[in-house]
Amino acid sequence: MHTPPSMKGIDKVKLYKSAKEPEIYYYFNAKGEKLWLYRHKFYDAAGVRREKKKSSFKTEKAALKALLEVKAATLRGETKHIEHDNLTIAQWLDTWLEINKNKWKDTTIKHRTLAVKNHMKPLIGHYKLHKLDRVTYQKCYINELEKKLKPGTVKLLHNVFKIAINAAIEEEILVRNRFIKVVIKDEDVIESKAKANFLTPAELSKVLQVAKETDTITNYSFLLTVAYTGIRRGEACGLQWQNIDFKNNTITIERTRDDTGTRTPKTKNSYRTILIDSVVIDQLKKYKIWCKKTMLKYGMKYHDERYVFISDDGEPITEMKCQYPFKRAQLKAGVINAEEQPKCSLHALRHTHATILLNNGQNVKVIAERLGNTPTMVMDIYGHVLKELEEQSVAIFSDTLKAIGAKSGADSF
Repeated sequence: MHTPPSMKGIDKVKLYKSAKEPEIYYYFNAKGEKLWLYRHKFYDAAGVRREKKKSSFKTEKAALKALLEVKAATLRGETKHIEHDNLTIAQWLDTWLEINKNKWKDTTIKHRTLAVKNHMKPLIGHYKLHKLDRVTYQKCYINELEKKLKPGTVKLLHNVFKIAINAAIEEEILVRNRFIKVVIKDEDVIESKAKANFLTPAELSKVLQVAKETDTITNYSFLLTVAYTGIRRGEACGLQWQNIDFKNNTITIERTRDDTGTRTPKTKNSYRTILIDSVVIDQLKKYKIWCKKTMLKYGMKYHDERYVFISDDGEPITEMKCQYPFKRAQLKAGVINAEEQPKCSLHALRHTHATILLNNGQNVKVIAERLGNTPTMVMDIYGHVLKELEEQSVAIFSDTLKAIGAKSGADSF
């Protein structure tokens, strides 16, 4: 493949105009080789006169072909595409991060910056944005990531790169996204892990009972609330007492909080008010009394804008500290042993909540509204559960007809 050359030094050599095309020239390099170049003048989107030039073509035909591509792009109004054809992946990613740093949430900035720094730049940063093709991307990026990262992480990094490419298209730097149909291996592994990433009702009941008997009132109240509502841990950390309606038995989600601060919820669908069980309401009533006493002990005044879940010193709990009580409860409940990792992470209480509802025939739309997702997302995430339910439905229907047939003395229908 022809490597785009630098134009440095070209102005110092004598150029000879082609007889076929006025914007094509040939020249001789220091070794005496005859090479070709094109110089195309055009107006950019702002009406400014510009010149695009490229040299070191081995033949006149190759230079002419490249010139015609540039002229065609100009006629289509793709002047940005022409102006930035030497832009590298690394240069565009830096620009993409810079222009969006005031638009994204802090966690988004952090995750995407790390993805660019640790993975994208080292593996494909040196490639030209316009020249990177799907085969090279698959070989030099996806395949390399798969050697050292889990399938879910590879998929996440691929999605972030696609977002960056789509941004380049919006800026008219690229014409299309070449990386949509990239193959990521072991999708079945991702699905199998998703299947295992929840507790059974019996396991959940045991874990909550152990937490109630052996852990602090804050840890038990937190785990109970997350398990019975399916809210995200950041949403639980962001709950204020004004969000708990003890009269109507509801919780309203209007913010999320983690170790980097408080922000708006993850999506528009995440703003929601959901019904909660009397078990949760009764526990939160007891917990509220404890919170008031604890804050008074440390000279803090209670008000409705105080965060619900606090530590023994009256300060709001941190997101990371929420993880340990759940692991400890799984260990004490016998769900895991001392040598094992937790059967599932704290986020899996959300999956457990959804799975229990699905297995008991709850409507997908209702579950989606409760979780702050869309029905499509619920179908995507819990498709394996829905498939199992469908298979059960088929069996139930068949067994029912067989039972009726047996009672009537009929062998078959």
